Amino acid sequence: MTYSEMIKAEAQRLGFTSCGISKAEFLEEEAPRLENWLNANHQAGMSYMENHFDKRLDPRLLVDGAQSVISLLFNYYPEPIVAKDSYKVSKYAYGEDYHFVVKDKLTALLDFINQEIGEVSGRAFVDSAPVLERAWAKRSGLGWIGKNANLITKKQGSFYFISELIVDLPLEYDTSIATDHCGSCTACLDACPTNAIKAPYLIDSNSCISYLTIELKGELPSDLNQSFDDWIFGCDICQDVCPWNRFSITTKEERFAPNPYVNYSKAQWQELTAEVFSEIARKSPLKRTKFSGITRNLQYVNK
Repeated sequence: MTYSEMIKAEAQRLGFTSCGISKAEFLEEEAPRLENWLNANHQAGMSYMENHFDKRLDPRLLVDGAQSVISLLFNYYPEPIVAKDSYKVSKYAYGEDYHFVVKDKLTALLDFINQEIGEVSGRAFVDSAPVLERAWAKRSGLGWIGKNANLITKKQGSFYFISELIVDLPLEYDTSIATDHCGSCTACLDACPTNAIKAPYLIDSNSCISYLTIELKGELPSDLNQSFDDWIFGCDICQDVCPWNRFSITTKEERFAPNPYVNYSKAQWQELTAEVFSEIARKSPLKRTKFSGITRNLQYVNK
């Protein structure tokens, strides 16, 4: 087996659904897109997106001597929840915080490389550094960027986490998918209740429910609450309507088993105390918005 084949086999053993490898180099095609997106203020209050512009485009500035970007997908699609009188939480937040779960898997993969191939210099990234993860996943042949700006694959849709290992090891590289399989479909644009998908592939965070309910620290817009459709943490609408997600399969990762709040009634959410929130959010993505954020969101959707 080649080194690339060994890495992909181990990634599969660790539970990753896909693994692709691309050469670590400057993302020339993405540079003007990122610059234009930032200049249009589509990042909204996420000022960190404006930082480390060069590092976002060149992994060699993140890892000295970097030669390869190993992109990986990890499925989080949960068991379907029976619809009832409840508020809505994005599926990615049903279980344990993915930063912990996927980082553990990446660390194990990096340990494997060091033990079985040879000592390398490398870093693991799980949505926690200036890395354009969807661009690298596309370059590695794992999927294409859909009109909702998510990476989409034919075999499993888009309900997965993207992560990377950037290493100073030369490997065999995969080929980017040239075809955009969204075709003439506009389901995601048509379904977005706040019109955050301004055009195919263009997301304006200023009106995106996911951004507003999680990242925004201040007051929510005064004119959008009727469009939130009971979403209080994140939003899955543009993924739920995507035809490719009919191929999604339930994750086998036990750490992504649904937290109790997934089955809360509206009354339970409205009676939520800071103490209870602290307990249920301890190992959950929900803690990112804090108790004050969840309370704000609940009040907003009930206006």
